Amino acid sequence: MSSFWRDRRVFVTGGTGLLGSCLIRALHEAGADVVTLIRDWVPASELCRGRLLEKINVVRGELQDQALLERLLGEYEVQTVLHLAAQAIVPIANRNPVSTFESNIRGTWCLLEGVRRSPTVQQTVIASSDKAYGDHAELPYKEETPLRGRHPYDVSKSCADLLAQSYAATFKLPVAIARCGNLYGGGDLNWNRIIPGTIRSALRGERPVIRSDGAPTRDYFYVQDGSSAYLQLAEKMAKDPSLAGEAFNFSNEQPLSVLQVMRETLRAAGRPDLEPLIQNQAPGEILHQYLDAGKARKKLGWKPQYNLQDGLKETVAWYREFFQSESEPATGAASGGPAARSSADPSSWVCNGKGRGLSEHGGATARRHPRANEPAPGRGEVTHRGRDAGGRVSSANGGAFRRASSLWRGGIGGASASGSFRSAGAPRLRRRAAVAPVSRSGSGGPETG
Repeated sequence: MSSFWRDRRVFVTGGTGLLGSCLIRALHEAGADVVTLIRDWVPASELCRGRLLEKINVVRGELQDQALLERLLGEYEVQTVLHLAAQAIVPIANRNPVSTFESNIRGTWCLLEGVRRSPTVQQTVIASSDKAYGDHAELPYKEETPLRGRHPYDVSKSCADLLAQSYAATFKLPVAIARCGNLYGGGDLNWNRIIPGTIRSALRGERPVIRSDGAPTRDYFYVQDGSSAYLQLAEKMAKDPSLAGEAFNFSNEQPLSVLQVMRETLRAAGRPDLEPLIQNQAPGEILHQYLDAGKARKKLGWKPQYNLQDGLKETVAWYREFFQSESEPATGAASGGPAARSSADPSSWVCNGKGRGLSEHGGATARRHPRANEPAPGRGEVTHRGRDAGGRVSSANGGAFRRASSLWRGGIGGASASGSFRSAGAPRLRRRAAVAPVSRSGSGGPETG
C-alpha cells in the first residue's frame, strides 16, 4: 500500500464483518490510526480471532446514535471514513425489515450527517451492493442502471446508495459509493452462504446443499480484492475531488451459477466426488445479477488480483486451519490466522451499557480486565491501544481509555456516577460458541453469497 495511509486517521464501520476485518488489517499494516465502532461482541470474527482489537481504537455503541458518531469523528479527528456496517443477511431482512432499515438506512444518514458536520473528514466511501440495482433484464449492471430494489435488504441498499448521492449533490460532501458483488473469503462464518457452507460440508465429507435449483447467476468477489477496491477509491478521491458523488462497480466480471461455484469450491477443497443436494426451495430469488467494472478500471486504474481459483485456494486453506484450531487447544499464534486467539475475548473484558458486549455497528468504550497472571493496570487504564483523557494515543501497555468518565454509563462492568470503574469482581461476558453474527458486512443472500 502507498504512504497515503501512514498515520492517517481512519474510521471503519462494520469492523467485525468479513470485509471490515480485512480492511482493518490492511490499514493497520499500512500504518494507519484506525478506529472502529462496535455494537455486539462477535468472538469468531477475524477482528477478535486475529488479535486486531489489541492494535486499534475501539468505540462501543450503535451506528444510529448520531451524537456518538459526531463525538467519534471529532475526538479522533477522523480524515477518512469507510462505511461498511449493515445488516446484510437477506432472510433476516425478510423476517425483521425494521431492524434492517434502522441499521442500513438510518445508520447511513446518521453517519453522513456526522460527516457533513465534521471539519476533518476528507473522504468517505459508502458500501452499497449489486442488490441495490434490483431485478433488470439488461445485464451486466452498469453504474447508470436505475436502483430499484424491491425486497427489504435490496431496498435498504438502494436507499443508502441514494442517500450518499444526495449528500454529495446537495452538501458537496466528499463521498463515493462502492457496489460489489458477493464477497467471499476466510473469516466468513455464515454457513448459509454458498462458499463457506460448501467448504464446511466438503471438509466433513458431507454432501453440500443447494436450496435453489442451482441456476441463479452471481459475481463471486474475493475479499482481498474488495479491500483493495475500497482503499484505492478513497486514495483516488483525495487526488481527484470530482469523484465525489460517483458510484463504482467492483467485480472480477466472471459470473457463475450457484451450481458452478459449488463445484469449483468442492474441487478446491479436494472433494469433487461429493454430489450437491439440490432442494429447489428458494422462491423469489432474482435469477441473474452481475456487474460491469469497466468504470473502475478506466477511472481508478483498479483491477482484481484474484481469479476464483486463486481466491478459493486461499479461502479453503483458511477454513482448514480454522476447523483444526477449533478442535485443538488455542495455540496463541500471533500470525493473525484462524489459530490465533484474541486475548481480547469476552472473558477478558469488562463492558459498559447493557452487557451486550462488542459488535459490528459498533460507541462507549470497553476496558480490558486483567487475567489472573497479568499485572493489574491502574485505575482507568487498559492494555489495549487507546487515548488518554487529553486525546493522546497511549502505549500498548496502558493509558487511560480516553474520556472514560463521559463514556461509561454503568451496567455490567460499568462505571459509577463519578466515572470510576467497577471492581475486578464485576461480571464478565461469556465467550460464546463460534457462530455467525447476525449482522455482518458483505452482500448477498445465504444461497448466493
